[in-house]
Amino acid sequence: MMPSRPRRNSRPVAALRNIGPKSAMMLAEAGIRTLDELEALGAVKAYARVRALRPAFASLNLLWALAAGLEDRDWRDLSADEKDALLRQLKTFRG
Repeated sequence: MMPSRPRRNSRPVAALRNIGPKSAMMLAEAGIRTLDELEALGAVKAYARVRALRPAFASLNLLWALAAGLEDRDWRDLSADEKDALLRQLKTFRG
């Protein structure tokens, strides 16, 4: 029997936990339309893309929502340490 191939997750980012219509729209504007695309980028890089396009609307809550959503968690469940780690990654990413 052949091993099954991993299924591509072409579901829209709006299907991700914590992501509402406005966040999904901002992600789409940044070229992130599917869960596969989001997973490939990761929360920090995806957030940075959105923030580059919409700095006034991309609050840190979007970063928390993306990071937690990729783990199927509520964004409010992220600990202060997890948020600090995300901010350190973001700072490093920005250079």
